[in-house]
Amino acid sequence: MRIMGLDYGDKTVGVAVTDGLMLTAQPVTTITRERTGKLRKTYQTIEKLIEEYSVEKIVVGMPYNMDDTEGERTEKTREFIGELSRRTGLEIVEMDERLTTVEADEILEEMEVPASERKKYIDKIAAAIILESYMNSLNSEE
Repeated sequence: MRIMGLDYGDKTVGVAVTDGLMLTAQPVTTITRERTGKLRKTYQTIEKLIEEYSVEKIVVGMPYNMDDTEGERTEKTREFIGELSRRTGLEIVEMDERLTTVEADEILEEMEVPASERKKYIDKIAAAIILESYMNSLNSEE
């Protein structure tokens, strides 16, 4: 079984997928769209990736506020999850994504990726961090 991790944003969706043994989360791609509300092609791309990687479950990062409250971004993410669930029929798990973008940026900095180049990678690395957090939560339950 493979699990997909998604870092949903206004104009991008970072995508990561576990390896076949579910040991690691690998950044796959960043889906970019021109306008915030135009999601049809985004959903189609995710559906193709689900098929390509034989994904059986999806983990989506939830953008909670630092004080544990939910804001407009959380509401938009839930709408995205609802439509994704309807379209794919897969189980979708919400995972706290606070500070994952900061962590992704720190990883890129450690790898000496120039600041001007980081935008290309940050969302898919954040998706991998979200997915790794989920995998770690599964391992801690065992």
